[in-house]
Amino acid sequence: MAVFAHDFEKSRSFYGQFLGFEEPYSLKNPDGSLSMTFFKINDHQYIELFPESAPNTDRLNHIALETDDAEALRSYLASQGIKVPPQAHRARIGTLNFNVTDPAGHTVEIVQYTPDSWPVKASGKYMSNNEISKKMTHVGLIVTDLGPEYDFYTKVLGFSETWRGSHDGKVLSWINLKVPDGTDYVEFMLSKDAPEPTKRGGAHHLCLQVPSVSEAVARLEANPYRKTYGQTIDQHVGINRKRQANLFDPDGTRIEIMEPNTIDGKPTPPSNAQPPQ
Repeated sequence: MAVFAHDFEKSRSFYGQFLGFEEPYSLKNPDGSLSMTFFKINDHQYIELFPESAPNTDRLNHIALETDDAEALRSYLASQGIKVPPQAHRARIGTLNFNVTDPAGHTVEIVQYTPDSWPVKASGKYMSNNEISKKMTHVGLIVTDLGPEYDFYTKVLGFSETWRGSHDGKVLSWINLKVPDGTDYVEFMLSKDAPEPTKRGGAHHLCLQVPSVSEAVARLEANPYRKTYGQTIDQHVGINRKRQANLFDPDGTRIEIMEPNTIDGKPTPPSNAQPPQ
């Protein structure tokens, strides 16, 4: 997941010092200014941080999905009527990638880690016990028109629904859609109307898996950056019956930390509520 930062160094400290992720590499613009930086979660997952392009805008830059053949996927998406570029291109870090736009307007990067790419060369490196998590389980996207978005991820990309939940049992709040060949998923944050651009950080979020939320929070509380962070870190059991806690980066993007299993190990029944109308 890639996000924008208003105060880049402040956000850099949040992800690096507080969450403990290392920066394997950064990229610069032709004039020498910083273009973006990467925080490594594991050999396949990164958080990308970009200086904001404009103030008071949505903090979500894009999400990324990994494939083992970017060009084949590009050709397939074109055959499904999805607007794609003429070909996948070689990124500055050596990966093959291209962007598409989902029906809700989110940019989705398709990326292939080629043998000579920087992520592959950095395999097994730039990870330490300072990381608050070793795995990103999902990213959250705001969805106001469910039908087209659901079809894009399920019928075109081959995702499958694993769970849906509701805040109040009356109106559907979330739908989880799992990637075809893994456990990671995209979480639809359902809403009748999209929040204002400056208030989307709670919905446009990423989730980090931890074995124990209480132990993770204890580590955060003991971190020297804790005084800089300043906000309360509340632990709770979510509607999905998993222990979790929420953090917010300096721009309000939510970082959810969550345990992999429910409190009793039993599946949480899905909601039968209807989507927002």
